[in-house]
Amino acid sequence: MNETQEPPPERRPDERPEDGPGGLPEDGPGGRPGERLERLQRRLAEFAAARGWEPYHTPKNLAVALSVEASELVEIFQWLTPEQSAKVMEKPETAHRVADEVADVLAYLLQFCEVLGVDVLDALAAKIERNELRFPVTGTPTPYRHSSE
Repeated sequence: MNETQEPPPERRPDERPEDGPGGLPEDGPGGRPGERLERLQRRLAEFAAARGWEPYHTPKNLAVALSVEASELVEIFQWLTPEQSAKVMEKPETAHRVADEVADVLAYLLQFCEVLGVDVLDALAAKIERNELRFPVTGTPTPYRHSSE
């Protein structure tokens, strides 16, 4: 290394040289879609265990925390027009807030699923299949009925 080069960033003990940011494998051909998700769930569990937080990570507490974080995400959009809401990622400060809240929501959802033994990707795939049967394509779209109804 010469004087103008910076040293390589330090890696966590479980990171491999081919890993991307945060020790997660880069998405690429042949990668298993759920692999990153599983590693993230493991990191969240290790994070909580290292701090002795497992007794507090009950389904009820995690569901409440998930709701609170989702509400914080909603708060960003609360008084925006539809046009303004479509542009939130154009402003770095707002984009950062949105990304942080999305991460918080996902973190609590993954922890909730881990505690209850729900495979989040299987649950999502099953829900999409049920919605495809429940709401078949029948010609022109009907904007007045949503899949959550």
